[in-house]
Amino acid sequence: MAKPALAQETVFALRETIARLEGKTLPALGAAQANGTERNQRGENLIAPTGISLLDDALEGGLPRDGLTELRSLGLRHAGALSGFALAFACLYQQKDQRPLLWISDRMAAGDAGLPYPLGLKRFGLSINRLLHAAPARLEDALWLAEAALSSGIFAATLLEVRGNPANFGLTESRRLSLRAKAAARPLLILRHGGEEEASSALFRFHVEPALAAARRLPDGSMLGGSIGPSAFRLTLEKSRNPAPLSLTLEWNHHDRHFSIAEPTEQALPQQSPAHSGAPLSTAVDGSDSTPPLGAILAFERAS
Repeated sequence: MAKPALAQETVFALRETIARLEGKTLPALGAAQANGTERNQRGENLIAPTGISLLDDALEGGLPRDGLTELRSLGLRHAGALSGFALAFACLYQQKDQRPLLWISDRMAAGDAGLPYPLGLKRFGLSINRLLHAAPARLEDALWLAEAALSSGIFAATLLEVRGNPANFGLTESRRLSLRAKAAARPLLILRHGGEEEASSALFRFHVEPALAAARRLPDGSMLGGSIGPSAFRLTLEKSRNPAPLSLTLEWNHHDRHFSIAEPTEQALPQQSPAHSGAPLSTAVDGSDSTPPLGAILAFERAS
């Protein structure tokens, strides 16, 4: 899968180089360059900082508000962690831009990851009054809707869920969406549930895993035993300009809507008593054991 994708990327690069040599530009690229120049003249800030200096430095200031960022999980069992981390990013985008959010769920992804739950989204820190959800029947329709949403420029951010690495969502579609996001100065988050690494036009790509949440901290600084603290995510920044991947564990405070570095937690599970408190079975000396005797024999009258 990687070789055809790299070949397509090379073709795109050659087309752009030839267009520049001829004094021309590709339509989407030209729109992106023109809009980028206009935004720079107006002094607009197209970065949404995460508040974590280590991560913001790796992201060159923060999350891009005019490009494509990909979030992926290795298995569908991590769909909750991936969706939660994407929602935290959506909250950061909403803080920068009061426009509504659009969440697009591919039918295959929605069938495994589930649909958004408004009450849970609200408790997570999202403004559900400014959230729209769409679930097209086909992935092609979901891609078209994402492209139209970016071109409209009316959304603070667009989220697109896909399952795995579908053949009809490759580098060509990724590049088209990336150019649309650049031209409209709007962010696009790709949520890839159970997907592998592949070539794409995303500026950054995160691998998201669930992390063990710490206990809640009481006002006096002590920890409340047996409680569950803020949501925690184990992240690996797989694609960026850094020479090596960046890995860290973050917590999301849904009350204040900000990230923090997670404190180390004990990974060992609490000790549990055995379900049966009786004496353990003896081990046979010769490697075999006879059938244990039945319980007490009771005498019953014949039925007939």
